[in-house]
Amino acid sequence: MTIEIGCGQITWRGSGDSEDQVLADIAAADYAGAPWPRGESDAGAIAGQFSRHGLKPAPGYLAGDFWDVSRRDEQLAQARRAAEISQHLGLTEIYLADNGFDRVRPGHRTRRQAAGNVTEADSLSDQEFEQLADGISEVGRATLEYGVRCCFHNHVGSFVETRAEVDRLLALADPAALFLGPDTGHLAWAGDDPVAFFRDHRDRILTAHIKDIGRDALEEGRRLDWDYATYSANGIFTELGEGVVDWDAFFKIIRETGFSGWLIVETDVTRLPSPRDSAVKSREALRRWGL
Repeated sequence: MTIEIGCGQITWRGSGDSEDQVLADIAAADYAGAPWPRGESDAGAIAGQFSRHGLKPAPGYLAGDFWDVSRRDEQLAQARRAAEISQHLGLTEIYLADNGFDRVRPGHRTRRQAAGNVTEADSLSDQEFEQLADGISEVGRATLEYGVRCCFHNHVGSFVETRAEVDRLLALADPAALFLGPDTGHLAWAGDDPVAFFRDHRDRILTAHIKDIGRDALEEGRRLDWDYATYSANGIFTELGEGVVDWDAFFKIIRETGFSGWLIVETDVTRLPSPRDSAVKSREALRRWGL
């Protein structure tokens, strides 16, 4: 069993730190790597920059409006570019996420407004969801041309947020072309059990974002029907071991299933003095679980 522990750069968003400073902080916090940056197209430059900091590139991230058939050619071209970069970096997985954050649904709100409190009125139509599954299947087959497996990534605020939506996607999509790269925090925020999700889908999970969710913000946000931004501003994101995820049970499942691959720590917004402090605190927590 080989587990690589990476750290996502999202905690530094808006900090003003350069990419090199962010990577230096991640290396100093004793992570093995970080996701290769979205929007970058020079695999050699990415590899060189990471190597200078003693880091490995971890799986990158691909997102799109995959229910929109009018954008299919664009989505496939983007997927092939990302897969080619991944291949050059020696990676065999990439995260794949749906969008939908700001599209108004029949319930007269966006998925960003419905965050953590999704109802049927906030969902895609049956036809749109089938188009979503078809589009994701096509993208997954395209990246496999480069030996890169698409790992679906659930995300609060998107059209595939809840476990029920993930399971529906898996039932419709091509199982040979779609794998899983779930986010523990977003599962918990959506009201689902990340431990049960990992147990039930262990054969398809190739990588994961490991994230914790603050209990007080979760409960208050559900009670007051907060939107995504209000949750974020009021502490929904927290360092590992500080929130609602049962990490003892989670890492027990990880070990029992013989998981191998990248686990990427993410704290989207920290209340600690700096992103580096956040990265260090989560890394120290992981040592308590033997990682």
